[in-house]
Amino acid sequence: MRPADLARATGAALAVARSVGLSADDAVVLHDSNKVALRLTPCEVLARVGEAAGHGTALELDRALALRDAGCPVGDVLPDLDPVVRTHDGFAVTLWVYYPPAAPELTPSAYADALARLHAGMRTLALPVPRWTDRVGEALTVIESPAESPALTDDDRTFLAGRMARLRAAVEQRGAPEQLLHGEPHRGNVLRTADGPRFIDFETLCVGPVAFDLAHVPDAACAHYPGLDPSLLAHCRQLVLAVVAAWRWQRGDAFPDRERWAHTFVRTLRQGPPWPSLDALTRSLARD
Repeated sequence: MRPADLARATGAALAVARSVGLSADDAVVLHDSNKVALRLTPCEVLARVGEAAGHGTALELDRALALRDAGCPVGDVLPDLDPVVRTHDGFAVTLWVYYPPAAPELTPSAYADALARLHAGMRTLALPVPRWTDRVGEALTVIESPAESPALTDDDRTFLAGRMARLRAAVEQRGAPEQLLHGEPHRGNVLRTADGPRFIDFETLCVGPVAFDLAHVPDAACAHYPGLDPSLLAHCRQLVLAVVAAWRWQRGDAFPDRERWAHTFVRTLRQGPPWPSLDALTRSLARD
């Protein structure tokens, strides 16, 4: 979020927490993107805050409850409170259990095991979610429209649109089995807890090949995931980089330092293989 919006979102989270009787005097930013995750203190509660417009926050909450009930390793809503979306000052706020980090780093084997268990639980559900091709189509629309991505050069627009369309066709032609997916299971959406990793943020659920999810996670974790097709993973990694590039180029995107990220994603796709995972590229950008 932009600094002014982040300050307002933080104020909204604190106000909502106090309105339900929680002791909330301060907040620590845990993850900042188009939606922000905050640790509220001293009550030790996790608040997720996004714009109140639309139904994404309510949808995420409903999906989280369904996944929890299916035995998936997911972050849980705050007990003893109705699991509803609360609004304040134009922001939608949901309150969740805060899990103190149990270890300094998420090990590759634990990451892969948690993702495999998430996928196993998801296979028991039939939630109404889009197919992965719909998400790619939305990103392609952003790239192809100068009104939606005005800062994108004509050359980069042609390159990204062509690459995205070819990759979508290539993954389709593989005919890999498809199932319910998280959609964005990167580190920012994984909590390290005393009883293992737990996933959060379920607005991006979709149906697709598991390689689409694995394109977001570290190489070392992919090596521990059973039955992964390396060739399909390479296609999906490129596709995910192109999709994320589209969001960073989109007019009005509030991601911090989005222009540097947008240029880096295009440059990485132009440089060719080996294709980095989304995790590797974002960690590199965060260090620079």
